[in-house]
Amino acid sequence: MIIADIRRIPVLSINFAAPTAFIATCKMSIMPPADPSKLTFESQSVSATFIDPSGKIAKRIIEIRTNPITGRTCRISFSRIDEKEPGTESLPHPPPAADRTDQCPFCRPQVNERTPRLHPDLSSSGRLTQGNSLLFPNLFPYGSYSAVSLFDNRHFVEIGNASAESYADSFLNCSRYLAKVKNQDPAAVYMAITQNHLPSAGGSLVHPHLQINADRLPANHQRILLQRADGFHQQCGNYLFSSYLEHEIAEGSRYIGTTGLWQWTAAFAPEGFFEIWGILPQKTSFQQVTASDWQDLARGILNVQRFYRNLCRNGYNLGLLSVETPSSRLELRTVIMVRSNYAPWVRSDHTGFEVMLGDMTTFSAPEQTAKRARPFFSSGC
Repeated sequence: MIIADIRRIPVLSINFAAPTAFIATCKMSIMPPADPSKLTFESQSVSATFIDPSGKIAKRIIEIRTNPITGRTCRISFSRIDEKEPGTESLPHPPPAADRTDQCPFCRPQVNERTPRLHPDLSSSGRLTQGNSLLFPNLFPYGSYSAVSLFDNRHFVEIGNASAESYADSFLNCSRYLAKVKNQDPAAVYMAITQNHLPSAGGSLVHPHLQINADRLPANHQRILLQRADGFHQQCGNYLFSSYLEHEIAEGSRYIGTTGLWQWTAAFAPEGFFEIWGILPQKTSFQQVTASDWQDLARGILNVQRFYRNLCRNGYNLGLLSVETPSSRLELRTVIMVRSNYAPWVRSDHTGFEVMLGDMTTFSAPEQTAKRARPFFSSGC
């Protein structure tokens, strides 16, 4: 059981409004902030005061939140909450490559000639299939085991319009591939499944696909999350994301809903616009995920995408990380965040503040994100 209490955080600057912190602890006693057995939902506010163009004194509030998992901070600029970002007046038209199937290396029949084949140690046929999903190596790898899993032969699919079956088949294909990697190279335990939908999210091809990576060396997020999850479990015997989720369900304002065993919530301290998490409690390996679980994940992801589509957004990033060791206490968590629209003259969502200072600045409170996303999880989708 996670006990939540409320603490006030002392602030020295006179520009700071009264901050609060919501503490989820493994026991009743008050612990220092560095204690790894504690989740701290901390929020502080700063204010900027200036003379606006009309000559009046203006005061703007910026909320600074600390991620309870990583300790990273983000900012919410409420003065821009009503701003209509260019390019989001309506869903943008399909990209120019949307009808160029003959030029796409992922479309049939050219996919068989223009894509590489897996090493025979991983597949005697050179590719893996699951339903209509086709998996093959990434021609431009990011790690030792880098692959691409196609949904099906549909060349361009607008956000929220993929079939749950094609999504689930693609995930199942990824899982089968990673199981083969683990069997072939037991030290390649740092695994990830990601998606970049449209060039604004980093996608080089519009044909829907997932990217898979496995390595003996961890990426930054894998290293940090594993250390945090294992340390938390060692200190108090609880799973990190399950404890986070328990707090969010009890608090309620950011919790969204469920699809099967997956629990969905808006990130307390988002590092992307309209960031939503899907957590699979106490499952720490892709090999623990059943076919039904993958189907439920696909439904949840599509619910999130339909929410983004309702915001007239057409691009997103998705990520699901795992560390495949018996001792790992890092539970499976899918992270989805919307990206700037792929449309002419739309600004990037990463400015100098994000790139150089390392703080993501968003314009919408996570509580509002959850409120707007819930209908897409209660409509029977």
